[in-house]
Amino acid sequence: MNSARKAPALPRLGVLASGSGTILTAILEAGLPVSFMAADRPCRAVELAEAAGVPSVVVERESYRADFDRAAYTTRLLAALQPHHLDVVAMAGFGTVLDGSFFRSYPNRVLNTHPALLPAFRGWHAVADALAAGVKVTGCTVHLATEEVDDGPILAQEAVPVLPGDTVGTLHERIKTVERRLYPSTIGEFLDRLSDGGSPAGVAGGGVGLSAELGWSAELGWSAEVGWSGGLFGGMGEGVSR
Repeated sequence: MNSARKAPALPRLGVLASGSGTILTAILEAGLPVSFMAADRPCRAVELAEAAGVPSVVVERESYRADFDRAAYTTRLLAALQPHHLDVVAMAGFGTVLDGSFFRSYPNRVLNTHPALLPAFRGWHAVADALAAGVKVTGCTVHLATEEVDDGPILAQEAVPVLPGDTVGTLHERIKTVERRLYPSTIGEFLDRLSDGGSPAGVAGGGVGLSAELGWSAELGWSAEVGWSGGLFGGMGEGVSR
């Protein structure tokens, strides 16, 4: 009798994208096994997926106005993903906020990246808001996405200094450089933990690798104190689609 045990298969990873596909490219270049990619509009990310041999689909949203039916769109997206039996979904610049049914379908299995040190500077204009607040440090957060935008257990963070003369463009580009490294590595570790039999709650459970506390002083204005409080996936903490 052969007692050799098969290596566990990696969980099936899906990616949601809306734009140029730079995050998708970073995920693919990191060697992560993307099983499927979906977009909410025709975009370059679809072309990149096809070039990499990744099955893809455009589930196009029908409106960008107040009459947009978020629940109906989420139902259509879930129907497109379901045949691919995905275990984990990574948002990669996905531009549509999804209904709560999406996160109930993939509980603790939806990852997102945000260009700030959450819980500071939630929202679409995080980089501009950090500059306007005068902080000395901002950064990138990888977290589990929830129905509440930019709110969910933090998996990893890395600080990025704000330099004199920074614009939204220059600061955002430095954050993106960190993001393209931190996000794929965090996804990879998340997949590894799941394939080893860990539960989603266990993967995300326990302190944040890097924390940042914002404070105000008359001399310095807003400033950030950054410190390490354990390793990656060390604990619970507190994405961005619209």
